[in-house]
Amino acid sequence: MHLTTRRSRRAMLLGTAVLTAGALLLTGCGRSSDAGAPSGGTGAAIDDKPAKGTVQLWAEGADGDKLPDMIAEFKKANPDVDIKLTKVPSDQFASKMTAAITAGTVPDLLFAYTEDQPALLNTGGFDPVPDGLAKKDDFFPAIWNNSIVKDVQYGVPWYTYANMLIYRSDLAEKAGVTAAPKTWDEQKAFGEKLKAAGSEFPFALAVNYDKYSAGQLQVMAVQNGGAFLNADHTKWTLNDPKNVEALDYWAGLIKSGLSSPDGPQFLDTVPWSSQGKNAAIVDGGPWFKAWFNDANGADWAKDHLAFAQNPTGPDGGKGATTGGGSWLVPKDAKNKDASWKFVRWMSATAQQVKWYQIFGNMPALKAAWDDSAMKGDPMLETVRSALDNGVAQPNVPTWSQVGDVIGKQMERVVRGGVSAKDALDAAQQQAESIGLGGK
Repeated sequence: MHLTTRRSRRAMLLGTAVLTAGALLLTGCGRSSDAGAPSGGTGAAIDDKPAKGTVQLWAEGADGDKLPDMIAEFKKANPDVDIKLTKVPSDQFASKMTAAITAGTVPDLLFAYTEDQPALLNTGGFDPVPDGLAKKDDFFPAIWNNSIVKDVQYGVPWYTYANMLIYRSDLAEKAGVTAAPKTWDEQKAFGEKLKAAGSEFPFALAVNYDKYSAGQLQVMAVQNGGAFLNADHTKWTLNDPKNVEALDYWAGLIKSGLSSPDGPQFLDTVPWSSQGKNAAIVDGGPWFKAWFNDANGADWAKDHLAFAQNPTGPDGGKGATTGGGSWLVPKDAKNKDASWKFVRWMSATAQQVKWYQIFGNMPALKAAWDDSAMKGDPMLETVRSALDNGVAQPNVPTWSQVGDVIGKQMERVVRGGVSAKDALDAAQQQAESIGLGGK
């Protein structure tokens, strides 16, 4: 399978690592917390009778490889249902699904990464979540809110993740560092000590200068009390002074020599950090643990890595990138009843934990994290704490385009001598021209 997108490449590697070293397949981004979000959808309630009939299910990415295990368990209590799974490459999923909606040839049920949902939901081709099928307070806010459009809930979260600061504990010890940094100021001092001890570029940043770089900046903006959208998500606020300060901080790590403007690129992060060229991954994903073990040998991460919450901003603001995916049912689905019953079953604690054990994806359901299977791992404990402060990508269809605009402006700051204010002023102007893209 040839996968070309950054997300798809990550999914392919994670799928391999899951099967060989217990990796974590965690991809995509979502929306920031919205206190006014509803507790459920507006669709008709689903009864408790066994599911029946045929369900055509589309799943993107490598998740589909192990879904048959879960489907087999569901069939034990629902023997009269037949779930037919179609696996779609993640770099083709949104376009194929949009085409299916237009043509009226949709599946009954689909799993979609959070980053694909804004464009898909903007088609108007999906059913609201049935009343009482899932409760807002049972899930982490960022992943729940990603499926909301105009106060209507269209998706039920399946799994999620949160990023963190991942650093070489052995190199930190060598540098005389005894604790992870808790603030922006401490993070700079942390980097300076690591650099003095031999790490060429202590911090690995997202220097691809695209929407992923913009996503990292958004996390720092939130840590600083800023945001890329106004409170009701009707206007871009890219050049807010708080965001400008965050970009100054991000770019300052590069200008001071604590990060490289040229790397590591995404797939270079593991070799750079394994060699000690980097010593810490800023806002790094949980999947890196398995990738380091896969590259360096089993248990390498245990002896060489530590995990900590992202440092807080000047006023104590917290934030970490979060994402995952959710279940959606199209309006034109032929078997909505059985589809929603499968979604409800997959959203229960037992199934959320089982999927983690099978595939390594982390539960979107808060209660599942209380299971013993989720205890005792420092990385999991760090992720669980970070999920309460999840920062997801703006839940608007034009985010990819606007995110790339921001990323290009970030590069101008570190390479072209442009001020953070001028860069975000330019990004704001372009974002206003692009718009939000919602109907």
